[in-house]
Amino acid sequence: MSTENKEEEKWLDKLKHTYRLVIMRDESFEEVGSYRLTRLNIYLLLSTLIVATAFFVIMFIVFTPAKEWIPGYGDVNLRDDAEILAQYVQELEEKNKANNTYIESVKRIFAADYETADGIPAIDSSNVTPDSLLNLERIEEDEELRIAVESDELVKIPETVQNVKDGADAKFKPGRGVPLEQRHLIAPLKGEISNGFRQDKGHYGVDILAPKNTPIKSILDGIVIQSDWTLETGKTLAIQHSNNVISFYKHNSALLKKVGETVNAGEAVAIIGNTGTLSSGPHLHFELWYNGKVVDPAEYISFN
Repeated sequence: MSTENKEEEKWLDKLKHTYRLVIMRDESFEEVGSYRLTRLNIYLLLSTLIVATAFFVIMFIVFTPAKEWIPGYGDVNLRDDAEILAQYVQELEEKNKANNTYIESVKRIFAADYETADGIPAIDSSNVTPDSLLNLERIEEDEELRIAVESDELVKIPETVQNVKDGADAKFKPGRGVPLEQRHLIAPLKGEISNGFRQDKGHYGVDILAPKNTPIKSILDGIVIQSDWTLETGKTLAIQHSNNVISFYKHNSALLKKVGETVNAGEAVAIIGNTGTLSSGPHLHFELWYNGKVVDPAEYISFN
């Protein structure tokens, strides 16, 4: 153990042993300078120079384009860029798919011979009657009497009486044959109109403000012909009514009806929301179409 201590002390003494570095002129041997050095000082000086050099090299690589020269570094950046581009392409594909879905929904609405995903045929707007949509106006007792009378072979209804009866039916079915301006349309919801109908600006309806979770009502009896999500209008619902009337309810937070379901006038069909890229806050975008043309809903419905 003492031998090891002696060797260690001897090694430390060598490190601390002083040397003199003398600089002389070669021609005259005149002394120019003299420096006292130890091995320890030399080691510390060299270590400091190495660490400082490494530090400046690292800073140069990190904060200058020189890092691109390092083999393999560029490949990492390329992989990151490739992942970002792949994600962007996926988002574009999703948006394109949503746009295609929206286009197909519009085509299905205005095509007379399409069938929905549930196999329910579309309604020809030009031939819509209350009987083809709903028989909600019929009174149950009257219907039972009608079936009983028409099934009785001994009882025949005279033509004049039948005409009178048909006229009475039409009287109790206010939607049949009545122009839009003479029909009573229920407001889908009550609220302030933040953006009115401006067909020349491409705004084909009215934007109505209302509190969160406010239910949206159907303006008339009808059948749901669209109930899905689109990129621009979010959760959208469309209802086909009698006399070639179609109503659209857009930017909803929830849809309460599916395609093919019948609805009553004043029945809740959706919940107000803020869905779709064209929406900047909770509201209902309501559109009204009559005989294949868009009309200003405010001319037929009071939203206040």
